Amino acid sequence: MSTAREQPIFSTRAHVFQIDPATKRNWIPAGKHALTVSYFYDATRNVYRIISIGGAKAIINSTVTPNMTFTKTSQKFGQWADSRANTVYGLGFASEQHLTQFAEKFQEVKEAARLAREKSQDGGELTSPALGLASHQVPPSPLVSANGPGEEKLFRSQSADAPGPTERERLKKMLSEGSVGEVQWEAEFFALQDSNNKLAGALREANAAAAQWRQQLEAQRAEAERLRQRVAELEAQAASEVTPASEKEGPGQGQSLEQLEALVQTKDQEIQTLKSQTGGPREAPEAAEREETQQKVQDLETRNAELEHQLRATERSLEEARAERERARAEVGRAAQLLDVRLFELSELREGLARLAEAAP
Repeated sequence: MSTAREQPIFSTRAHVFQIDPATKRNWIPAGKHALTVSYFYDATRNVYRIISIGGAKAIINSTVTPNMTFTKTSQKFGQWADSRANTVYGLGFASEQHLTQFAEKFQEVKEAARLAREKSQDGGELTSPALGLASHQVPPSPLVSANGPGEEKLFRSQSADAPGPTERERLKKMLSEGSVGEVQWEAEFFALQDSNNKLAGALREANAAAAQWRQQLEAQRAEAERLRQRVAELEAQAASEVTPASEKEGPGQGQSLEQLEALVQTKDQEIQTLKSQTGGPREAPEAAEREETQQKVQDLETRNAELEHQLRATERSLEEARAERERARAEVGRAAQLLDVRLFELSELREGLARLAEAAP
């Protein structure tokens, strides 16, 4: 019966406020969370109401009249005054679009209430004279004289059974009180059903996101481990390449680059000395000694060229190893930063899931 008599025509979610009756300036929130605010239409009484249920009581039970005005005070907040309830209601919406939809529906309901009032006033003017005329045209005495006592008794019983104005008002009041309770239960049921659907959808999305984050975390861990192994390999390779290949041939193993340069300079000096000796005047030169000296000079020059080539190769190898090590360190740093970001996002997701679980009814 209540579903056929009063139906919700529009619902939304908003934070509900009431004006402070003491100061008439400050807002008092109705709760910590957003509530369902609905427009209801009572087809029996032809009235529109704004209803919001919080817990087991009605936070808003405001009948819309043509004199009401809904005012937007900000992009997401609106208010209206209810003279019957002697208060001012305020609604804070999640977005400007929700506020606009509620304001447009308020104007539609207000216009419908105005039309309903005009129609009821027109109907009252038509029916009131008819009721007055009937009461004057049917006096009890003609009925008694024309139809006898039996008809008079029948007329009186029918008049007694018809409810008077006071009885009609009492019946309307009982029906309205009953409909208020039923509408409250229906509104609460709709609100709980809406909240349950939203929580179920949020939990499904959270579970899917958590699974995706776990996969990404495992992939990041594997990538970080691979980069660590790569850095270790590059460091070992660089350490092995620092020792020049020429140090394995003779007893001079463990020579550094400075020692090789000093050796090259010493050989250059020996070459210059030998050249000066061969180029100066000599008494009774011997061809065998000259050839031997020239051969030594050629050997020294060849050895010097080999050492210089080996020195340049060693320097290039060392530079390449250093560059590779720097690249590996940069990759490890980026991987570590990305891993920290993923871990932080995962912790936030876990906190969000915990809050959803706590907020679930």
